[in-house]
Amino acid sequence: MAKYVIGIDLGGTETKIAIVEEDGRIIEKKMIPTRVFDGRITVVTRIGEAIKELLLESAVSSSKILGIGVGSPGSIDHDTGTVLFSPNLPDWSGFGLASMLEKITGVQTFVENDANSFILGEWAFGEFKGSQHMIGLTLGTGVGGGVITHGILMTGSSGYGGELGHTIVEPEGPLCGCGSHGCLESLASATAIVKMAREYSKRFPKSSMFSAPEITAKVVFDSARGGDLAATMIVERVTKAMAIAIGNFIHVFNPEHIIIGGGISKAGDLLIDGILRKMPAFVMPSFIGTYSITLSRLVENAGITGAASIVFYRLS
Repeated sequence: MAKYVIGIDLGGTETKIAIVEEDGRIIEKKMIPTRVFDGRITVVTRIGEAIKELLLESAVSSSKILGIGVGSPGSIDHDTGTVLFSPNLPDWSGFGLASMLEKITGVQTFVENDANSFILGEWAFGEFKGSQHMIGLTLGTGVGGGVITHGILMTGSSGYGGELGHTIVEPEGPLCGCGSHGCLESLASATAIVKMAREYSKRFPKSSMFSAPEITAKVVFDSARGGDLAATMIVERVTKAMAIAIGNFIHVFNPEHIIIGGGISKAGDLLIDGILRKMPAFVMPSFIGTYSITLSRLVENAGITGAASIVFYRLS
């Protein structure tokens, strides 16, 4: 008999919800606005209603649902499913998200940090499914990270482990949202890329980046692809920061695979080739050939399948 779970990709702006089969196939999905300022009770109640609608639309009986997995931004107590702190969910500190969803749906619920759920999704459904040693990096508004070592998700003593985006790669670099300087997030996130582009506006006023209606990370990468000097300088800085950070992760964790996801991963070969070209400068010779660096193939559904994989991982 087929096994199903509910995967919830909880975001500050929108929330994606789906019924996912054990092979990763999405049976039915929907997206709803999160509307965080309505308050956490209203948000979770709305998610519960959306789950009930999905079950009706798919004709999947609730008795066939093994559990609900939620990928949430912020620091998570994964043992209790409590959101300890999340900058994108202002009033959710100390909120028992899992227990409330369980009350609404009657289904066992597990919650993980969204970057951890990304690497769990790769472990369960990705190109290197079942790998015992994997690292995931999500490049979006911020930079998230997740580590699987010896087949186990690494979370640390307090559950906060794997904050790879706050590895310092430029000690005197840009101020990061965490308060430190030169974190990977301050150089390789979409926010950081846009900030760098704006800083170049006086020096390179004729750059093709500034002919777009709005400066975005995509605009920067597209301009670099077209040979624009300023955009190329930014991409080189971004990929160097990534190469330094990944070199550190390789030395610490000795992973088989480093998988990059998130919106910026859509830059494709320009991103991955730039990183790979720089890696030999930051990795000991003995590690050469022991790892691969690739872009996630799950793309648009990575958040949903990652959330669903939390259930399969926790019940395995």
